[in-house]
Amino acid sequence: MIKAIKPANGLLLAMILGLLLSCTMPLSIAGAQEADNDQAVSIQVNGKRVKLSEQAAVINGRTYVPAARIAKLLGASVNWNNNDEELTIHTALSDEIVIGNRVPVVYFNDVRYRMDALPILKNDRLYLPVRQLADMLHADLTVDDQSDSVELELAQPAFVSEEKGLDEISMEAGISKAQLLKRNGLSSEAEAPIGTKLKVIIPSFFGKPAAAYTQSDLTLLAKITMVESGYESYEGQLALANVILNRVKDSRFPDTIKEVIYSGRQFPPAHNGMLDNSVPHARALRAAKDALNGRNNIADAVYFYNPEVTRGTFWSNLEVVVKIGHHSFAK
Repeated sequence: MIKAIKPANGLLLAMILGLLLSCTMPLSIAGAQEADNDQAVSIQVNGKRVKLSEQAAVINGRTYVPAARIAKLLGASVNWNNNDEELTIHTALSDEIVIGNRVPVVYFNDVRYRMDALPILKNDRLYLPVRQLADMLHADLTVDDQSDSVELELAQPAFVSEEKGLDEISMEAGISKAQLLKRNGLSSEAEAPIGTKLKVIIPSFFGKPAAAYTQSDLTLLAKITMVESGYESYEGQLALANVILNRVKDSRFPDTIKEVIYSGRQFPPAHNGMLDNSVPHARALRAAKDALNGRNNIADAVYFYNPEVTRGTFWSNLEVVVKIGHHSFAK
């Protein structure tokens, strides 16, 4: 929640205000590759100025800050999984947040939502836009042009009382009663008797649920990823998984993961028993999960091949989008 914003004078505040007030377009994969620049942004948390060892980064006009550091300053506990490049945050108000490097889907209390900006790994730290992070952590955000600073303060929850029910609390917070119930995992007003503690800041992604997938989808995608590119890097396996998902979206191919894999002749392991008998390793599972959660490193490519092995008119007429490891990815 943004409490107050004064007119900005400098370039830095213009960038930050651009983040807070006008940036609504998703951060593209290409645009996420490099930061525009780093900024020594003054940051205050719960009324105290803090010194960050990592500077803020302005990416596509949005001010990114190190997520784990800010979360801990707001009373959260954090855990970084270096193998999966995944950060888990347990907030001061008992929310669980899981975010991954360049993965647009966030797990918020085990529900998947699609963010409008990618988390970015920079100098071994996972960065998020400051506004998006503040919403997740249930913090008020203030920009002060007099001190060129960003202030975050943990917002206090509201309590249902005889004088103040859900209608009054939602009106005071500037949100609908339906949003208030959803934010607190409640299905009806009857589940919020007097004394109930309610979180009142709504993350910006709450209206953007991520497309669902099943465990069988994940397992099958990880299997085909491993048997076709298990010797490749994580990036190569991510690309293979995305070929399957791009085909699901393409009208020229079947519209389910299983049908894409078992139809046609590009995936021989699906027809000789190798696929069915395989057990995906951790890297293939990560690549499949990240692909299902929207991380895509091959744009709209729907074919892959090893140019040292596969030749012919069909393949030579394709447009190669990118080469990763031994494979060319094309459309």
